[in-house]
Amino acid sequence: MTSPPLAEALAAGPVVLDGGLSNQLESAGYDLSDELWSARLLAERPGAIVAAHLAYYEAGASVAITSSYQATFEGFARRGVSRERAAELLPLSVELAREAARRAEAKGVPGPLWVAASAGPYGAMLADGSEYRGRYGLTVAELEAFHRPRLDALAAAGPDVLALETVPDTDEALALLRAVRGLGVPAWLSYSVAGDRTRAGQPLEEAFALAADADEIVAVGVNCCAPEDVEPAVALAARVTGKPVVAYPNSGESWDAEARGWRGAATFTADRVAGWERAGARLIGGCCRVGPGRIAALAAAVRR
Repeated sequence: MTSPPLAEALAAGPVVLDGGLSNQLESAGYDLSDELWSARLLAERPGAIVAAHLAYYEAGASVAITSSYQATFEGFARRGVSRERAAELLPLSVELAREAARRAEAKGVPGPLWVAASAGPYGAMLADGSEYRGRYGLTVAELEAFHRPRLDALAAAGPDVLALETVPDTDEALALLRAVRGLGVPAWLSYSVAGDRTRAGQPLEEAFALAADADEIVAVGVNCCAPEDVEPAVALAARVTGKPVVAYPNSGESWDAEARGWRGAATFTADRVAGWERAGARLIGGCCRVGPGRIAALAAAVRR
């Protein structure tokens, strides 16, 4: 069954995104302590990725975000994967999510179901934490040249939308906005934020404004941030851009890099959703440490 364009659905009301793919894979017993993160399983355990997507569709998500966040030609090359093989794995991420959607529909999950092809920031390829700092020392043109081949490969696989996600600064946002021009696939642009600023410290008002006149961008917002930061950021994005807003924060726990473990209590709760909706959120889900259980509660809150 062919799904209507996601932009049409957003005009009609909120749409539920999935949660963290990596934590769902880890909960199934897969070790992701690797520079390629969940992208490693594209070649080694594709069935595991299908199962993870399916769990979120069954929990009530209408959009699955692919396992390509950390999948880049450069990252694969560092692991000895040829460019030709990488060019097969990138579109495979889209097909695995499509397969999960087909299985979900066969099991009676109501549609429409969409697939968002993930494109993470340059720092995700470096796998050194710089994706949460930005300011890599590269020009906008250099960042565009990095992103365009991967976006070409993902767009050619026919996703419903491109997820330009966890963007830490305005230079990279501008590069991504340039890179998606002419691809023929809509996209959302989502910043990783701390309070009212990008991770690189730029005011969010300036960051969101970059997407205001970009025809390719069907939603703009935030992800991989604290739940507490979502509502004011959503309201600002809606006011500055006039577009539907995407919001999918982390669980609220914090990562202790030295101890290599999560600390603190989860603050992601379904009762926050009403405030996000009132502020303008139309694509709503979760990121790190938000699993199918929380997405099920979120979906119930959105649809009540």
